[in-house]
Amino acid sequence: MTIGQRVAFYRRRRGLSQEVLAGLVGKTHEWLRKVETNRADLDRLSVIRAIAKALDISLGDLIGAPSLFQWSDDSGRETIPALRAALHDYRHLAPALANPAAVDAPALTELENDVATIWNAYQHSRYGTLARRLPHLIHDCLTATEAYDGDDGQRAHAMTAYAHQLAALFLTKLGEGDLAWTAASRGLAAANNSEDHVVIGSLSRSAAHSLISIGEYAQARGLAATAARFLEPRLAMPTPQLLSVYGSLHLVCALAAAREDDRSCANSHITEADTAATRLGTDGNHVWTAFGPTNVSIHKTTVAMELGDVQRAITIGAPLDTTALPVERQVRHAIETARALARWNRIDEALAALLDAEVIGPDQVRYHRLSRDLIREILTRPRPPRPAVELSERMGIRPGGPRW
Repeated sequence: MTIGQRVAFYRRRRGLSQEVLAGLVGKTHEWLRKVETNRADLDRLSVIRAIAKALDISLGDLIGAPSLFQWSDDSGRETIPALRAALHDYRHLAPALANPAAVDAPALTELENDVATIWNAYQHSRYGTLARRLPHLIHDCLTATEAYDGDDGQRAHAMTAYAHQLAALFLTKLGEGDLAWTAASRGLAAANNSEDHVVIGSLSRSAAHSLISIGEYAQARGLAATAARFLEPRLAMPTPQLLSVYGSLHLVCALAAAREDDRSCANSHITEADTAATRLGTDGNHVWTAFGPTNVSIHKTTVAMELGDVQRAITIGAPLDTTALPVERQVRHAIETARALARWNRIDEALAALLDAEVIGPDQVRYHRLSRDLIREILTRPRPPRPAVELSERMGIRPGGPRW
């Protein structure tokens, strides 16, 4: 179902009329009628969250769109359920309850190389590799935290934090918000045990992203802003890593504020991130943040879309050259630009942006919730373009669907 059809479904289950639900969210009956019949777009998460709150359901109930993770040579035949099992493994959550076993802990240098390799796969949008290797990486990292102590123990906790951060970011893109929060919160606990300020800041960023994905915008902004203040005393002579994480935290704050419709706050955090990017001086990828002036502009596009400033999003986003950034950032920006172009009824340009992104990051285009939602919306048009139908087939989305 489209989001509008889901709204109609849950509204009827709650026994509410269109007039009543529209009034609860400060909209007109006519607007809600158009939303439920796919004649008006419901693409601003601040509005979607208000509807979810009025219906007493989770954000995921409205925007969740389960997709089958395709098996491939990279993924094998154990994918997201295996990652879920690794995150739920009680033997690592309560090792005192598990029978002790003689398990050789991996060498820390080897573990650090593995973490860097999987981060590289994430930034190249190789989702099959992530699905296959993340469960084993998490297990190895947790095993290391139980085997090492002292400085080596802190290194092991840092790698455990970064492994869980990967899982959180990956699951967020797949629309698995609650599981992403589980991964992020476990990673944040490991980060605190590492006693490394950069690691703590980095995991706070991914935890905040996970909170945003489940609609906890105030909590997300509070976490990211607190983490940024935690790093501020070290900004007099910052390392590139510290500066990149600090700036990225403000980008998360800006996104959370925009989804709460707080324009002033969003702009304030964007300005702070811009200042950090200027101090950094160039686009970088310290601590896998891809932070720099271009990434700040990417977020300006996203914030504009969240605030409903479609023309501004196009003005900033369409001409932006992102080719120097990791594939993940390039594709994410292409999806956002495509959304903006579609809102301006420039469907052919929107599809062109998605198809170009599919060439370099097919998995991200196929599985990202926003690209899937955009294609579903295009398919509801009377005569959807053939490229949209073909892309929907590659995504595993069935054209058409129920009509209310």
